[in-house]
Amino acid sequence: MRGASADEGTKDYGSRTGRIWLLPVRRHHALLLGWTVLWFLIVEPSGGVSWHYLREGEQLLFTKQGGGGLSLYAHHPELQIGPVSLLAARLFSPFSDHLGQVLAEGTMSVLGLVMLVLVGRTAAWYYRGTGTNHRRLQQRILIAGLAFIPMWVEVSVRFAHLDDVLALFFTMLAVHALVRQQPVAVGIFLALAVDSKPWAISFLPLILALPRQYWWRTFLWFCGLVAIAWLPFYLGNLGSMAAAKFTIPNQPASSLRWLGVSDPSTPVWDRPAQFAIGMGLGVLAVRRGRWPAVVLVGANARILLDPSVYTYYTASILLGTLLWDAVGQRRLVPWWSWIALAALYGGALAPVSDSTKGMVRLAFVVVSTAYVLLWPTKQPRKRGRAGRGRGSGRRGGTPVERPTLALTPVAAPVGAPVPAQGGGRRARGRGGPVPREGENRAPAATR
Repeated sequence: MRGASADEGTKDYGSRTGRIWLLPVRRHHALLLGWTVLWFLIVEPSGGVSWHYLREGEQLLFTKQGGGGLSLYAHHPELQIGPVSLLAARLFSPFSDHLGQVLAEGTMSVLGLVMLVLVGRTAAWYYRGTGTNHRRLQQRILIAGLAFIPMWVEVSVRFAHLDDVLALFFTMLAVHALVRQQPVAVGIFLALAVDSKPWAISFLPLILALPRQYWWRTFLWFCGLVAIAWLPFYLGNLGSMAAAKFTIPNQPASSLRWLGVSDPSTPVWDRPAQFAIGMGLGVLAVRRGRWPAVVLVGANARILLDPSVYTYYTASILLGTLLWDAVGQRRLVPWWSWIALAALYGGALAPVSDSTKGMVRLAFVVVSTAYVLLWPTKQPRKRGRAGRGRGSGRRGGTPVERPTLALTPVAAPVGAPVPAQGGGRRARGRGGPVPREGENRAPAATR
């Protein structure tokens, strides 16, 4: 009988947490791992399209030959790669070219899985105490992850863009630190993202999702680390400013063409406009209580005004839709992740004219940005204790609507009624809300 009871307990634990028996692995993570391996094996034989830029850049930086060293960006403005990415590429230099490339591709693919785990933990932490059904959250991460992985393999394996990979990875770490009450870490990770790839500066408005008293401290950490990484190059050779003026062809399938920009290469105003629009939309998202949309609207600004249409650009969009589907809303089906995959990746491969492809890109940017900024969203309510903002009460306690983000929980007032255990109300003590049928107790179920 005791053995049967233990087996039932093990099955119940696995059912509640999504674990595979007692292993420290959850079912949706195992499925996503298999999905990643499958895509890696499909894409790797034709992968590493741009890896030679990383190898060339790190060799020039550390050997100081052929205009390298601190003069790297002055003599090679085509290397639009941040110094942190070149430093990371140095880790693979002891290996042969092919082996180093494969190891780098495998490492970058693993980082995509780590980001999916972080998204799940971020959502679970953000919604703690709201009666969130964590099994449904795991299913949402799984469904969105199935759309995310093909685009992640596109940037990490097919093109092997270590700089874009690190920029998105550090941005995800910043988002996770944001909900974990770590303002200094937010500034550090955002700086590392910009030090990996400059376009990540569009995600800077994430700082504004912190309480106001942390803004300056976080921003100073950000500025300090960005200056440490980039200033030596500009002070070592003032010609490094040429890297900011580097242009690429304005392709017929770009959204720029639909906006009436027919210049053969990147207009001089294009890059500043990308950053300004991305940060402006990010600030608007935070002010409207939609901070999980900051990554999506920043990435949207990039593909809206970028003269090129490389498919690896879509990885940043998929990270943005993943965060919105997991944290910004609570629907089981992450529609925006799959809409982005179909419109941007499927549209790029569809046998249609370049003009049509540009129209699809422009339509996605406009519709998705308008949706996340303007469409009404339902805020979750804290259950059985005082929340972090203003809102209407409910029977058996004083739960209120969760605001955009707050770092300091407010204790329930002394003498406030404590509901009895059961029925989804809060039990006595500090054990947390009692889950309803089909719900898990702790956010750890998504880890």
